[in-house]
Amino acid sequence: MLPTILDLSTVRAAYQSGLTPLDLVEEVIKRRAASRDPAIFITATPEEDLRSAARDLMARAPEPNSLALWGIPFAVKDNIDAAGLPTTAACPAFAYEPAADSTVVQRLKAAGAIVIGKTNLDQFATGLNGTRSPHGAPRSVFDPAYVSGGSSSGSAVAVASGLATFALGTDTAGSGRVPAAFNNLVGIKPTPGLVPNVGVVPACRSVDVVTVFAATVGDGVAIRKVMEGYDATDPFSRHAVPAALPATGLRIGVLESTEREFFGNGDIEALYGTAIECAKSLGATIVPFDYAPFRQAAELLYNGPWVAERLAAVKDFLTSNADDFDPTVRTIIEGAKAYDAVAAFEGKYKLEALRQKTKAEWTKVDILLLPTAPTTYTVEEMLADPIVKNGHFGRYTNFVNLYDYAAIAIPAGFGHNGLPGGVTLIGPTFTDDALAPFADAMHRALGAGMGKDKKASLPEESRVAPLDDGFVPIAVVGAHLTGMPLNHELTGPGGYRLKTCRTAGDYRLFVLPNTVPPKPGLIREPGFAGNGLEVEVWALPPAAFGNFVQKIPGPLGIGKVTLEDGSSISGFLCEAYAVADAEEVTALGGWRAYVGTQMAS
Repeated sequence: MLPTILDLSTVRAAYQSGLTPLDLVEEVIKRRAASRDPAIFITATPEEDLRSAARDLMARAPEPNSLALWGIPFAVKDNIDAAGLPTTAACPAFAYEPAADSTVVQRLKAAGAIVIGKTNLDQFATGLNGTRSPHGAPRSVFDPAYVSGGSSSGSAVAVASGLATFALGTDTAGSGRVPAAFNNLVGIKPTPGLVPNVGVVPACRSVDVVTVFAATVGDGVAIRKVMEGYDATDPFSRHAVPAALPATGLRIGVLESTEREFFGNGDIEALYGTAIECAKSLGATIVPFDYAPFRQAAELLYNGPWVAERLAAVKDFLTSNADDFDPTVRTIIEGAKAYDAVAAFEGKYKLEALRQKTKAEWTKVDILLLPTAPTTYTVEEMLADPIVKNGHFGRYTNFVNLYDYAAIAIPAGFGHNGLPGGVTLIGPTFTDDALAPFADAMHRALGAGMGKDKKASLPEESRVAPLDDGFVPIAVVGAHLTGMPLNHELTGPGGYRLKTCRTAGDYRLFVLPNTVPPKPGLIREPGFAGNGLEVEVWALPPAAFGNFVQKIPGPLGIGKVTLEDGSSISGFLCEAYAVADAEEVTALGGWRAYVGTQMAS
C-alpha cells in the first residue's frame, strides 16, 4: 500500500518491488476521485489517456526505473503547455490547444514522467493567494477555510494531498514559494534563465521562472535537473555558470528586528526564530543584514512599471475580452496603462541603484534566510481585501527574480492553529545546486514532515550530499580578503569563501613597505606566544589556483599555514628579510583591523 505522499524514493522503491506504472495511475485515478477539493484541477488527464501513457512507457522502457523519472506522476500548472490538454491560464475564453509540449514538459516526459492534469491558478499567474480563478479556490490541505497560496495553487495542493509526486508551477513574485509554505512542501525556484520558458504563458516575461513543488529538496533538485538546460528558442535562456557557496562556516543573513513584519501572526514569527536557531545549530553564522534595498525592490514588482509586462503578455486579449478577466486581475493589469516608456526606464534605474546597495550586504553574508510568507489568511479574508492582503504575502518574495537570485523554500513547522509556515534560502545567481545541501539539512532538522503528512520521515535516499567540486583551499590574510582590493582575483575565476578563522598563535603580521595596494607580510616564529591572526580560507578551481600562485610577487609566496585547530593549509607567507624594518601589526589581530585603523585616522 502506498503512503499518503508519493515522494520519488517511495515510488521508485514500489516499482522495484513489482508495482507498475499502470498500477500507479489507477491509484492516482482513485485519489483524484476521492479528493475533497474540487478546485485543484482545471483539466484532469482523462482516465484512459493516463492508462495509455502508462502502457506506452512500459513498452518504450520496460525495465523499472530505467529512466530518470520512470512512471512518476506529475501535475502541470495551467499556464504551461502540455500537448493533448488545453492551456487556459484560468481564463476559459483564452483557452487554446497547444500544438506541442512546452520545453520543460517535453523533457520530463522524455525522462518517463506522466502528466496527470493541468492545475488551477490565479488567473494569468497574477496573485499569490489562489482565489482569483473562475474554477474556484484550492484550499490549504490543513484547513479548507484557508487559502492555498498562489498563483500556483492547484499544483501545490496536488502534491501536498498525495495526488502527484511533483508539480510544475511558475514564479514571478513568489508563486512557486508561497504555496509551498502554505502546504508544507519544498518549492524549488531556479535562477531566471536556468529552466526554459518556451510554451509558458508569460506573466512578466523578463523575470518568470518555471518552478517545482516536491516533498523533499532532493526530489525537487533532481526534477529541476531534468528540466534545465539552454534553449535557443527562449530569448531569456542562459548557459548556467554554477556558483559555489562555503562548504562550512556559511554566513546566513537574517532580518533585523525592525524589518520583521508578520502582520500580527505570532506563529509564523516564532517559526522564523526557530529556523534561525536551526541554521545556527547546523554550523551557520547568523548575520543580521539591512533588508531595506531588497524590500524596496520588492515593491517595484507590483507598484512600478514591471506591471506593464503583465499587460504586454495579454494586451490584445484584454482589448477584446476585458469582461472575461477576474475583476482583481483586470484591475492590476489595467493599472499598467499608467506607465509609459519613461517610467519603465526610471524603474530600471531605481532597481539598479538598489542593486548597488545590496552589494554591501552581500559582502557580509553568503545567503539569506527569510520567512517565505509572513502570514496567511482565510479565503473569506482574502476576498474581502484582495490586493492589500495579497501584497502581504509578497513582502519577502517579490525581489528575488528581479535580482536574479536562486531560492529554495522549505517547511519550517506548524503553529498553534495547526497551519504550516515556511522559510526560504536565497542565494546569488546560479547557486541553485550550492543551496540544496543546507536547505535539505534544515528541512530534515526542522522535522515538519512532507505535505499533509506532518509525521512523515524524509527518505534517506533523497538526502542531498555536500558538493564535491575538487576546488583547492587557500588561506588569505591581506588584500585578498572579502571586500579588499584584490578579492576579485579569487571571485573572478569562480572561487568562494570557505570560512573565516585564525592562525595558530606563533604567527606575526607586518605592513610591507611600498606595496600597491597595501599588503601584509605573514611570518611564522616558533615560540612566539600570540593569539593568532584572522585569515579567510577560500577555494579555487584547480586551474585557477595554479594561475593565481604563478602571479604572486615576491617576497610573498605560498606555503603551509597552520590554523588554530591544528590543521595545515596552503596560504600566503612572506620571506623574513622583507619585514626586518616593517611596521608590526600583530597586536591588532589581523589585516582588516589594521585597515580599519588607517581609515579612522
